[in-house]
Amino acid sequence: MDSNTASAETASQAADERSAYEKAPADGQEIDPRCVPQNLEEEPPVGDEIAYPDYDDDRHEIWGTLVERQMEQLPGRACDAYMRGLDVLDITPNRIPKLSALSRKLEDQTGWQVARIPGLLHEKDFFTLLANRKFPSTDYVRNWDELDYTPAPDCFHDMFGHMPMLTQPDFADFYQLFGKAALNAEGADRPRLERFHWFTVEFGLLNEGGDTRIFGAGIVSSNEEVTHALSDEVTTHAFDPAHITEKDYEVYNLQDELFVMDSFEQLVDGFRSWTKSRGLL
Repeated sequence: MDSNTASAETASQAADERSAYEKAPADGQEIDPRCVPQNLEEEPPVGDEIAYPDYDDDRHEIWGTLVERQMEQLPGRACDAYMRGLDVLDITPNRIPKLSALSRKLEDQTGWQVARIPGLLHEKDFFTLLANRKFPSTDYVRNWDELDYTPAPDCFHDMFGHMPMLTQPDFADFYQLFGKAALNAEGADRPRLERFHWFTVEFGLLNEGGDTRIFGAGIVSSNEEVTHALSDEVTTHAFDPAHITEKDYEVYNLQDELFVMDSFEQLVDGFRSWTKSRGLL
């Protein structure tokens, strides 16, 4: 093998190990700069250390519109654990919640806290927070022209999408376990774990009472995905870590293939088994 071929193979391997957020859309558009992960330059404020931003009325109105739209769709579609989590956290359309208040409620339920971060984090910082039972959340709100979709995480996605599930003990334990395993991942196991995160934490489905329900943050916080994920336009697969970790996806489109779990216990057990087989736990 000559040096040029070796260099090309190395570059190709490096590209394959990039985060899905770092890959340009298939339609050739440029990467949204908000989707490029950033490193934390210092320890983020946690819990009661988090200051509440001076949101203007427009920000609160955007928040209220987002919450009301989702709450019209979620009953009968979201799983029971998620709906209970909304009640526990007392998430309403009235005002953008304080991260410090949400942190206290999570800590009471499952021992998690909230860390305020500036945007999408580089994987090591993200996983370190998870491994220490701290959920990284932004505190900025998307604009009116991004109501239906924003590729970059905002506080609506973080608070409304992710935090309710962290009141569920089995899921909360799994998420810490995920952080610990991810810190040990190298090479091709890094994108494999990213895929696992995508198809469970972000876009997971659950069999419940004979019906398919949603729990993934990327679905419950998306006006289009709530109905799309449960439609005939989506191909569903049984939960299988080996399949999930090899399934590619793109962050810029509605998802056309998803995985369905039978229980959160299955999620924990399946993840433990797969990560142990890879030497990650």
